[in-house]
Amino acid sequence: MFERPQSGELAILVHASADGAPDETERDEFALLARSAGAVVVGEVISGRKRPDPRYFIGAGKFDELKRAIAEQSAELVISSAELSPSQERNLERALECRVLDRAGLILDIFAQRARSFEGKLQVELAQLRHLSTRLVRGWTHLERQKGGIGLRGPGETQLETDRRLLGNRITKLKSRLAQVDGRRAMNRRNRDRAEVPTVALVGYTNAGKSTLFNALTDAGVYVRDQLFATLDPTLRKLDLPDGSGVILADTVGFVRDLPHELIAAFRSTLQETREADLILHVIDASDPHRWQRVRQVNTVLKDLDADRVPQIRVYNKIDLMDRTPRIASNRDGEGRAVWLSAATGEGVYMLLDAICHRLRRKTLHGRMYLEPSQGRLRAILFEMGAVLDEESAGDGGWNLELKMAETDLHRFIKREKLAPDVLEPLSVPVPGTSVEKAS
Repeated sequence: MFERPQSGELAILVHASADGAPDETERDEFALLARSAGAVVVGEVISGRKRPDPRYFIGAGKFDELKRAIAEQSAELVISSAELSPSQERNLERALECRVLDRAGLILDIFAQRARSFEGKLQVELAQLRHLSTRLVRGWTHLERQKGGIGLRGPGETQLETDRRLLGNRITKLKSRLAQVDGRRAMNRRNRDRAEVPTVALVGYTNAGKSTLFNALTDAGVYVRDQLFATLDPTLRKLDLPDGSGVILADTVGFVRDLPHELIAAFRSTLQETREADLILHVIDASDPHRWQRVRQVNTVLKDLDADRVPQIRVYNKIDLMDRTPRIASNRDGEGRAVWLSAATGEGVYMLLDAICHRLRRKTLHGRMYLEPSQGRLRAILFEMGAVLDEESAGDGGWNLELKMAETDLHRFIKREKLAPDVLEPLSVPVPGTSVEKAS
């Protein structure tokens, strides 16, 4: 029986997927992921198989090629770009006699290395344990042994069953601790809402320069390095705007193609800052030839988080690598919708600050809202806010309210009470030069 080695970073990359061989862009990103985890890539195998082999995922010919590459390079690790089933990982490890990891396991390992805060470490450990819980049938021989020896003989529970039980207990404890952390984070968000301090969230594909921009705007001193997932832990700082107002700027974890489901679930509370934000700054590496693919992938994740309705400014970063000058693109109402800048040199940052000011300025909305008879509490809140201009009783016992209120106040009200984004029916438009955007 194969005993799984615990060390060794000389790696052979297996580029494969269920849709055929990955393209060059996907292979380059996967190699960069491996190096970010500390692996030394000594060889690559590219598989164009469209139908995965149930035993090894790759076919017999590619398996032989992989085995030869391991022997020639004395490799200690095989990393597959395709998602492997637990049995496929076990079969490959036994046949190749080296560690085998798939893309999800690789990203989880990177996150484990980068997490620094208490919350970040809890989230990563939870994601790892969820991933491991389906993989306790792998190449560790001790997991298949019966307990034995003096003082160890018991009711016949195998080591594998014991590990599963202990794993479940640990997952339960982690969920409880994260629930407490999430409660404190939610309380902080409520305090910011009461203080009417808007939140601006930085999102983007990993290595697009979010943390560099965060430092340029706030002097926060967040760790920055040219690698994937350089920073994981969310950071919040106050940002003073040119008009004298202030916002809370949130730096979030970077996104990547095919982010493991375990990570999305574990980091959902952290990514809540994005969903609850008043404005999103979508940071894009303007020098990346595949930037439009990255943009689509980030927008897909935002949609999964129900954050796709939050107003957004696209920030095209790294123009210093393209010898381009900073500029801003505005919509027909004069609001900045895209800014070209360099976070590393500071060029164009002032344009972004102006764009944030214009997007968050208090616009007064005038409209009509219907409340059901069971929503009397919401009616009282709106009266307390001084937003009600007129009120009519509806035939079913509800109310038709004519409201006039700041767009930011409406936005927070809708988020806090979990109402539909189009709950306010516009009766008139704001002063010319502004626009009405549906709150989300």
